[in-house]
Amino acid sequence: MQNEHNVYRPYSASSRLGGCSCGEHASQQEHDALAQLARQQRQQQAETLSNDFIESAAVRALFPHEPTRRNFLRAVGAGTAAAAIGSLLPLQDLQAKALESKGSLEKKDLRIGFVPITCATPLIMAGPLGLYQQQGLNVQLQKTAGWALVRDKMLNNELDASHFLSPMPLTISMGVGSSAQPMRVMAIQNVNGQAITLALKHKDKRDPRQWKGFRFAIPFEFSMHNFLLRYYLAEHGLDPDRDVQIRVTPPAEMIANLRAGNIDGFLGPDPFNQRAVYDRVGFIHILTHEIWDGHPCCAFGTSQAFIDQNPNTFLAMYRAILNATAMANRKEERDKIIHAISGPGYLNQPPIVIQQVLRGRFADGLGKVQDDPNRIGFDAFPWDSMAIWMLTQMKRWGYLKGQVNYRQMAEQVFLMTDARRLMQQAGLPVPPQNRIGAFQVMGKAFDPGKPEQYLASFPIKRA
Repeated sequence: MQNEHNVYRPYSASSRLGGCSCGEHASQQEHDALAQLARQQRQQQAETLSNDFIESAAVRALFPHEPTRRNFLRAVGAGTAAAAIGSLLPLQDLQAKALESKGSLEKKDLRIGFVPITCATPLIMAGPLGLYQQQGLNVQLQKTAGWALVRDKMLNNELDASHFLSPMPLTISMGVGSSAQPMRVMAIQNVNGQAITLALKHKDKRDPRQWKGFRFAIPFEFSMHNFLLRYYLAEHGLDPDRDVQIRVTPPAEMIANLRAGNIDGFLGPDPFNQRAVYDRVGFIHILTHEIWDGHPCCAFGTSQAFIDQNPNTFLAMYRAILNATAMANRKEERDKIIHAISGPGYLNQPPIVIQQVLRGRFADGLGKVQDDPNRIGFDAFPWDSMAIWMLTQMKRWGYLKGQVNYRQMAEQVFLMTDARRLMQQAGLPVPPQNRIGAFQVMGKAFDPGKPEQYLASFPIKRA
């Protein structure tokens, strides 16, 4: 079938296939400018562009003389020409050979786990939108009820890779809360995208100092939700272990518990904050980007054993996730994504709920409609500094004992170098080498080079 989107336009009678890269432009500079736009429109899929080039080269080989190709296209039409050319040249075989040149895939059939929350948008949408298939992978997405089950399935090799809460690969690698097995963070799935949601009966208690005795839900102990909630409470003078109760509750059960009065609020993932508003049982007190703008939440990862046994498959999966994350971060793609992930097989939520989260225009449950473009973003780069901050909070609240080599553990688990290399290869934007990933949390600067000093600065802690 004719590829109407091929950036080299091999089936256009008005284009030339010689000269510059596509043969149509007066200068290479003009071509480069337009090609950059075309690459963006082609979703920055390096493999797609490679396939385009192979298709164009095959047509050029059949028609070495431009006038002949153009006359043929004008005579029979682009569609007929494409079908005829496809019968003469095995374009798909040629394109497959190009993929094989990157290294034969050791394993094409993969099981990838996810928890049905918007944080998992890139890895979920990569299924229905065909991004795994573009890398030669046949992926079965396995919906998983909670994070303990994700951890156990990864430890038991029931999953090849998974959606993780970003602290989980750190704790699993260290054997905190489970047996030790080296896990690796390939990419961050989302930044921001969480909220503190309170029951409607607490509309008059917007000052956290009024929350003494409250019961809060979080999805897992080793989660950004736990660490951000603890940080927020402590900054308002509340000891999270003594002044409130914090309960681990699967995300899908948070709304029912809020409605039943079992909890006063939760710091949880979307879409459940917005679903609480939709169901008229809660309101959004604060979005977590107001605590730490650009904070990581979930990650995509696998075990070191899988990487060692399947290096080419690992790279193919990595490329798919990086491309999906880049696509998810483009606002103009959000409508397509909302349609792809809202259904029963994935998030199983009303599209209007997902729409409010991903577009950032939402009802807050307090009678207002807010516009916040930073509500959720998708930035794949796994900064070491993010991991170091998580480790400081684990140490702060007593999850880690003894000496901690923050930098070493962060570099082992968060594959920053791999991400930089593969993002460059795919033509995706990469942060500058000299950036160290410093940031602020509630106005307090974090220097990843001084984790112990940072930890010592908190008056409320267990360490």
